[in-house]
Amino acid sequence: MKSSPRTTIAAVLLLAALGSVSPTLSGCKKESDSPGAGKSGAAPKGRPPVPVLTAKAELADVPVELRALGTVEPVQSSPVRPQITGTITEVAFREGDLVRAGQVLFRLDRRPLEATLRQLEANLARDEAQGRSAEAQAQSAEAQVRNAEAQVRNAETQAKRYEDLIAKDLVSREQADQRTTNLDAARAALDAARASAVASRAALEASRASADATKAAIENAKLQLAYTVISSPIAGQAGSLLADKGDQVKANDATLVVVNQIQPILVRFAVPEPRLSEVQRYRAAGSLGVRAAPPGGGNPREGRLVFVDNAVDKATGTIALKAEFQNADGALWPGQFVDVALVLTVLEKAVVVPTAAVQTGQQGPYVFVVEPGGTAAVRPVKPGPAAGERTVIASGLAAGDTVVTDGQLRLTPGAPVVEKSGLAATPGKSR
Repeated sequence: MKSSPRTTIAAVLLLAALGSVSPTLSGCKKESDSPGAGKSGAAPKGRPPVPVLTAKAELADVPVELRALGTVEPVQSSPVRPQITGTITEVAFREGDLVRAGQVLFRLDRRPLEATLRQLEANLARDEAQGRSAEAQAQSAEAQVRNAEAQVRNAETQAKRYEDLIAKDLVSREQADQRTTNLDAARAALDAARASAVASRAALEASRASADATKAAIENAKLQLAYTVISSPIAGQAGSLLADKGDQVKANDATLVVVNQIQPILVRFAVPEPRLSEVQRYRAAGSLGVRAAPPGGGNPREGRLVFVDNAVDKATGTIALKAEFQNADGALWPGQFVDVALVLTVLEKAVVVPTAAVQTGQQGPYVFVVEPGGTAAVRPVKPGPAAGERTVIASGLAAGDTVVTDGQLRLTPGAPVVEKSGLAATPGKSR
């Protein structure tokens, strides 16, 4: 089959074009096949530098911490309740006041209790008078018993002597019988005296018991009278006033005010169960410090761990802990949520880098470091604990190494880098 003149001309033009570009294609092939092209330490010829942010690896003392969300709670929370029924006659504080332990908060009407006390004191005076009279009667009865006993002994002597005289026919039987009758009468008088003495002693004991009961009632009345003054059981912050002057209150029925102790104050938080062994190990070595950051910012407050619960919460798999803070400035308030950091130990002179420098790849964690020639290199690392925005590097870096903290997505091993311009300098940044 013959080709047309148009087809022949097109073929000739294509061959001429291919011949004109073949040297260029050959040159490109040789460049790509050159040793070290595109590998670490040798940047592709003419490649522009990658803008990055860098920072220096530094030596620092890094605290090993457990972080959690905590709740502030008072060391003590005391609801103030009346112990007697009465009418409030005075409120001696204002809502929100800082109150001392023992400070008077309320006063109740004393008059009914004072009247009762006066009546009881009068009853005691009567009981004591009756007691003195009963004691005198008891003493008189005892004297009568002793006299009757003497009469009995004399009658016995007379009767015995007359029995002897009858045996000698010196007295008549009638005279002897009279002495026997006198003895029986003396014995009957002694029995009556003894019965009277027993009754007198019983009356005396009853009088004394009545006086003792009245004394107990007086003591109770004085105690009730003391309850008309209601004081704060603890030092702390008074809450909302729940009863006011003129209100009738019942014993142990209603709360008048709640006082919370806020200096010192507690923060409750929880850590995962697997970290409990660490907490116990470091706590056995000494007191553990705790930091709490108040809501809204401000410097963290320093405290110490004072409580580890005796059981793990099965529902959450956590263990509850409490830390105590002096809270001198009142920055921590009951019911607040605060960020808590439990400091287990401090790693001294550890190599640290900004956390943003640490990347994760298929072979594990790594960082990009800037070589002295201004190119990027990959450095495998073993990260340690993080502290704020910094991460400890257990191995793989040395203090003074320059690491890339921003711009890693465009980096490849051996790529040239340049510090980003127009950004505010931050501590530790390399220029």
